[in-house]
Amino acid sequence: MPPRAWPGCRETAHEGGSPCYSSRLPRIGAVSASHPTAQRAPAEIAAPTLADEPLRGILLVAAAMALFAVSDAVSKHLSAALPATEIAWLRWVGFAAIMAPFVLRAPRRILRSRAPWLQVLRTLGLLGSALFFIAGLRYLPLASASAIAFAAPLMVTALSIPLLGEKVGARRWAAVAVGLVGVLVVIRPGSGTFGPAALLPLLSAVSWAFGMIVTRKLGGLDAAPTTMAYSALVGLAVLTLLVPVGWTTPTLPQIGLAAGMALASTAAQFLVVTAYRLGRASVLAPVSYSQLVWSGLLGFLVFGNVPDAWTLLGAAIIIASGLYTAHRERIAYRTRRAETG
Repeated sequence: MPPRAWPGCRETAHEGGSPCYSSRLPRIGAVSASHPTAQRAPAEIAAPTLADEPLRGILLVAAAMALFAVSDAVSKHLSAALPATEIAWLRWVGFAAIMAPFVLRAPRRILRSRAPWLQVLRTLGLLGSALFFIAGLRYLPLASASAIAFAAPLMVTALSIPLLGEKVGARRWAAVAVGLVGVLVVIRPGSGTFGPAALLPLLSAVSWAFGMIVTRKLGGLDAAPTTMAYSALVGLAVLTLLVPVGWTTPTLPQIGLAAGMALASTAAQFLVVTAYRLGRASVLAPVSYSQLVWSGLLGFLVFGNVPDAWTLLGAAIIIASGLYTAHRERIAYRTRRAETG
């Protein structure tokens, strides 16, 4: 899922930031899982680095991205037999099971929110991201879907203007435009390979970005465990209402794969949390794009899909624009810190 495959969060952090603001219980959280990614805007998080071991941090992030790719590959495999709502529901069941001990330990404290409706909106955004991405995996190669979904941080920049009233400079607008060109290169509208399914990962990216925008509004209002609990409980409740539509009883092997999918995402979240305690986010964030390499490799080994030249070119453009956006975010963050002392 965008930067996404896990219900609670999945965004990439920038300078001085944590990847998902529960520094944390399992990044627990799509994305994406995505995604991912609760959290402040990446550039606005100022969680301290507890150690300075960048090499270990890089290796841990790389391993986490491999596990996220494995989770997405399992989702794609299951999508051939199960509807997207059911796959997402199975994932959220695992997520809720992991969160249950934390909630039961102090239910009143964890479930007390200053902005419950924002929590619901955030969860709906991440839930939509997961559903669109899983639905797209049924029809698209894993590498293509992942490349398109990685445009999500660019969508955050675009949506921050109408929804948050933020000012975005010409350079970041240019990066967004270039990133969208990369998306167009991957999906190639007007070509014989283009189909409506190619829009599903893009809708996933937009939904994830909406969830992150709401996350910014939540910044400072609720503690991370509260956001995680709402993500688990609200997401599971919504999916439980949707899952009977088109229900297909999973086989025992499919249930086992779903459990492995949730386990891979959870393990990846722990690796990400540990990594961002060992190294600077500005060093580790670019490593997140290694997920595209793993997705391409798994797509070839498991599904026999070989990324074509257009997909590789589009992915390169999306990565470049994403890295440049992260660079501009770091500059803006440092400028704000200098102005406020």
